[in-house]
Amino acid sequence: MKTNAARLLEELKVPFELRDYEVDPEDLSAETVARKVGLPAEQVFKTLVARGDRNGVCMAVIPGNTELNLKALAKLAGDRKTELVSLKEVLPLTGYIRGGVTALACRKAYPVYIDETAILFDFIAISAGVRGTQILLNPGDYIRVVQATEGEIATPR
Repeated sequence: MKTNAARLLEELKVPFELRDYEVDPEDLSAETVARKVGLPAEQVFKTLVARGDRNGVCMAVIPGNTELNLKALAKLAGDRKTELVSLKEVLPLTGYIRGGVTALACRKAYPVYIDETAILFDFIAISAGVRGTQILLNPGDYIRVVQATEGEIATPR
């Protein structure tokens, strides 16, 4: 299935592969997605939407086997504190549903913070913008596309 994220990559002539998997609405965890697409969880990156007290909404892209360090994100974003947005806010803010959020072709450009471990892999998997499809692409290409289309980017650590 072609998603807005896949169309964006095609338009920018970025090589990628789509990998479909069967969705279990009761288990949308990145670890489960990783198993279903045949990759280690640390190579499947999840996109979380957060809000800082000073600078507003941002996105954090982290390995599927980790939890977001909200204090580290706040520091990177120039906030005193950050918190994940509520599930009911995810769709209106991003245009994507839980389990399908991606920083590519988002409803609005937000600052994106990508975990530095992404560059350790030849390719990473990210959501294609829908549940049931992952995009596999080179992390350097992903970072360049996010920088070109979404604005600010940083790698936390």
